[in-house]
Amino acid sequence: MPAGKRTATDGKWVNGPGTDLFDELKKEFPDMPFVAEDLGEIDQSVYDLRDRYNLPGMKVLQFAFGADNGSSVHIPHNHTFNSVVYTGTHDNNTTKGWFTSETGTIQRKNLKRYTGNRINTANCHLQLIRLAFSSVARLVIIPAQDFLGKSGDARMNTPSTGKGNWLWRLPAQDLDNKTARRIMRITKIFGRI
Repeated sequence: MPAGKRTATDGKWVNGPGTDLFDELKKEFPDMPFVAEDLGEIDQSVYDLRDRYNLPGMKVLQFAFGADNGSSVHIPHNHTFNSVVYTGTHDNNTTKGWFTSETGTIQRKNLKRYTGNRINTANCHLQLIRLAFSSVARLVIIPAQDFLGKSGDARMNTPSTGKGNWLWRLPAQDLDNKTARRIMRITKIFGRI
């Protein structure tokens, strides 16, 4: 993107430094404490680079329940150990917001069939949190909004928009003992301490 431009409309894709960059990073950080954002429209070279450096990829449960849910890389039975599972990322709606305003009949039906439970607005976030913790992925990241069962008005970011992003803040009073016990309980159940 040309310097000084306010938008990326005049930008173009160019090859980055690739292995040269990662070879240098490996010298400085031998354990490579990074996560590869392998989401969206990417090609095989991204997967090859990720795998060459043994970087964990991302699995997002909100992407798992479409028409292809049985074969989706985001569905828990297809996760691999070398991955990080999220209910949703900073670019996704909260799980409650996703469930109430972004899922359709297929996603809701697949979510119900997959979990074996009736899913509704009151429990959707708890169901996805449980799926994330029970995954074989080595790391689990749950947005605070999902632990707290917040609706879409607590969304962190909406990509490709310039207003209303990064405004949500975690009120101290929301971190109560009940929430702490719920987090501790699920962490212990699935051995993630």
